[in-house]
Amino acid sequence: MLNLAMLLDDSARKQPDRTAVVLGDTRLPYFAITAAANQVANLLTSRGIGPGDKVALSCPNLPYFPIIYYGILRAGAVVVPLNVLLKGREVAYHLDDSDARAYFCFEGTPELPMGQEGWTGFGDTAGCEHFFLITADPAAASSIDGAETFGAAVSQQPPTYDTALTEPDDTAVILYTSGTTGQPKGAELSHANMVMNAVTCLRLFEGSPLNPDIHLLSLPLFHSFGQTVQMNAGFAIGSTLVLMPRFDPKQALSLMQKENVTYFAGVPTMYWALLGALDDRVDVELLARNLRIACAGGSSLPVEIIKEFKSRFNVQILEGYGLSETSPVATFNHRDREPRPGSVGTPIWGIETKLIDPEWKTVEGPDQVGEIAIRGHNIMKGYYRRPEATEEVMRDGWFRTGDLAQRDEDGYYYIVDRAKDMIIRGGFNVYPREIEEVLMTHEAVSLAAVVGVPHEEHGEEVKAFVIRNDGAEISEDELIAWCKEQMASYKYPRIVEFRDQLPMTATGKILKRELS
Repeated sequence: MLNLAMLLDDSARKQPDRTAVVLGDTRLPYFAITAAANQVANLLTSRGIGPGDKVALSCPNLPYFPIIYYGILRAGAVVVPLNVLLKGREVAYHLDDSDARAYFCFEGTPELPMGQEGWTGFGDTAGCEHFFLITADPAAASSIDGAETFGAAVSQQPPTYDTALTEPDDTAVILYTSGTTGQPKGAELSHANMVMNAVTCLRLFEGSPLNPDIHLLSLPLFHSFGQTVQMNAGFAIGSTLVLMPRFDPKQALSLMQKENVTYFAGVPTMYWALLGALDDRVDVELLARNLRIACAGGSSLPVEIIKEFKSRFNVQILEGYGLSETSPVATFNHRDREPRPGSVGTPIWGIETKLIDPEWKTVEGPDQVGEIAIRGHNIMKGYYRRPEATEEVMRDGWFRTGDLAQRDEDGYYYIVDRAKDMIIRGGFNVYPREIEEVLMTHEAVSLAAVVGVPHEEHGEEVKAFVIRNDGAEISEDELIAWCKEQMASYKYPRIVEFRDQLPMTATGKILKRELS
């Protein structure tokens, strides 16, 4: 038997009074997080939700997230974390696609679709029977048909619960990813996937219950990076998580000083912002004495940032690589080996990697380009309810990532290109086809092509090339404003360029490489 929630259970038994979560002046010990998670589990059980049922969660980095996350797991149910920036239309899709029976939603994430009669729902999501609104206002749910206020719902539940006995291969979490085309797909990750990846992160970063870290957690917990590398791995050894609901470099530096942070994980733009925010009010020497681990993922870090960060903070940023489908960590630069700037390192413990061609044949020799394939304890069970999509990317235990890389003579991997057409904006994956399909629903749009263009702060920015319908007079600003209402803030195009035609191949495919 294995349940991901045991990572919290073990630390709560051994050091119940140790601080688990910090948010501003609020400091919650392990016994409080555990008791609250037990109340969530009892709440779900009282509503007839149990092993195997899917439960969605939209919540920023607040104490509610780990409480509800582990409460769902304790009940034997499956956590479906949702990006807090999604709009109502997008949430409706995820609830329906995941077969979610319940939904915990922090007030304002997303904006709830309201009508004259109150909550209008999220479309055709009849299977989602229970809606819990996380809010400080007890009356907030009164105007939402069928909703319950989270605080009132859990307040009468007992703080003890016998964690459900789940099997290692039972699904623990469904993380949504779009791949490179089409609608988002749910990667099913088992309890064994998630536990092994968290424990392997501890081995990788030399975490120990004898000297648990203090994490600054500014990566969103709904994303696999922060969820596994910091929350699950951190709770496994009794670490303290200092939560940031929204990353701000000046506030981050202030919290690092105040809380004596030893562990920071981020995407490249976060490191860029931290260096840019240093001023006379920052005690860099104190930060350098405390900071033990700095790790990065999401996209490649410029070598100059790595060098400057080490010179200022006296710690080497360790870069790694992974995907939602790999729980997520697959490769990393290791602390006991000389890191190689620009490289995503070598496979972590228990993981095999290789480069393959389109026919799954192994690409041999140093510096040859191939698609990264991964095999090991971190590989997902498959895409939820999508056997054909699963079959496309998995064979004989190997998962093909869609990312192209080179490997040097010592086995270090270097990403040379992302999956075809994918845009990485500020660490978030943006998938052009999804944006194009939304654009095509506008009455003024005849054809659209979306690409990523270089951006100093975000790495890439989303740009849309649009052919208008005959007679349409919409402006660039008007179309951007419309997109902002339809899509999450990290997705919608900030740049629109109207054209009379788009470059195409003889077969009618748009030549995106000619657009910039």
